[in-house]
Amino acid sequence: MEIVKSSKIPPANGHYSPCIKSNGMLYLSGQLPIDPATRKVPAGIEAQTDLCLQHVELILEEAGCSKTDVVQMRLYISDIDLWGKVNERYAKFFGDHKPVRSILPTRELHFGCLIEIEAVAELPE
Repeated sequence: MEIVKSSKIPPANGHYSPCIKSNGMLYLSGQLPIDPATRKVPAGIEAQTDLCLQHVELILEEAGCSKTDVVQMRLYISDIDLWGKVNERYAKFFGDHKPVRSILPTRELHFGCLIEIEAVAELPE
């Protein structure tokens, strides 16, 4: 098992690793839409979804993967009514690649965020 760290995303504040390589797989902790430069959360679900997906992509690249290596995504949203807009941004990000996915409506997310995204990817051989 190897912890993957990235200087391009906000550091983990809790007792967890942002990303771990294990047995040919890459596991990404939930990514919140926090801008690493300002430490602020952008307004609106579209901007927040895009920022979470950018964080995912940066970590994937740091670990030697790309978004086409993603096999599973889990998206937590604070309101089920956001599903349509989230799905639109998600589809634009992935294009033809369709990893398995769950969208889970939750109650409030940390820092008032509207979305949090975690991922699992297969490491290239």
